[in-house]
Amino acid sequence: MKLDNIEPQNSPAVKLDSIGFAYVKNTPIIDIPTWQLNKSEHVFLYGPSGCGKSTLLSLLAGILVPQQGCVSILGEDIARLKNSKRDRFRAQHIGVVFQQFNLVPYLSVLDNIQLAMHFADESKSVSKRSNRERILNMLQALQLPAHCIEQQASDLSVGQQQRVAIARALINQPDVLIVDEPTSALDASAKDAFMNVLIESATKSQAALIFVSHDLDLAKHFTRVESLLDINQPMDSIADKDANK
Repeated sequence: MKLDNIEPQNSPAVKLDSIGFAYVKNTPIIDIPTWQLNKSEHVFLYGPSGCGKSTLLSLLAGILVPQQGCVSILGEDIARLKNSKRDRFRAQHIGVVFQQFNLVPYLSVLDNIQLAMHFADESKSVSKRSNRERILNMLQALQLPAHCIEQQASDLSVGQQQRVAIARALINQPDVLIVDEPTSALDASAKDAFMNVLIESATKSQAALIFVSHDLDLAKHFTRVESLLDINQPMDSIADKDANK
């Protein structure tokens, strides 16, 4: 069961206020005055390497905590949650597909996906047979053969591992879906299949979708397209500090 007291229906799914983050003191990677994404809205973010895309997504997922400002997900300031509560919140409300798939290599495809369901407490509410059927349907939609479900993640190709990571992110029908460079290892056919499943799944579950990629050809699937260089202004922040010295 998902946590109670989530945001009112008309509140943004994601809202950033005065976010600042730096790995090295006085060298900001992220400086975002304000930005938001409504429920059911899909956005395509693009930008060159080093512009802070992956760092921003880690902040949105609660993997990193900003040094200043507020990251609000479904009305919850996730930086204020204790680590265990933030982990549970992420499992229940946020689906994440990062460039590094983070699959457990010695576990089967089935167990990797069921692990996500376990952390969200979803696997306890339905039978193992129902879980297996849901997972098989998801894998089929992503063009993965049924026999893959029993294979160890380490035995899969890179493209297959990526599709398993996608299935794992979608299986709990998240409220916010964060996707980072998801199609880099997929061929044209699998890329189209992934985009169709992703958009369809996000629309069906009314999830807010944040999609980051270098592949501008994929922007055609989105009505909202933004450059991270227009959102994130760390160099302006450095210039302001230098001017005030």
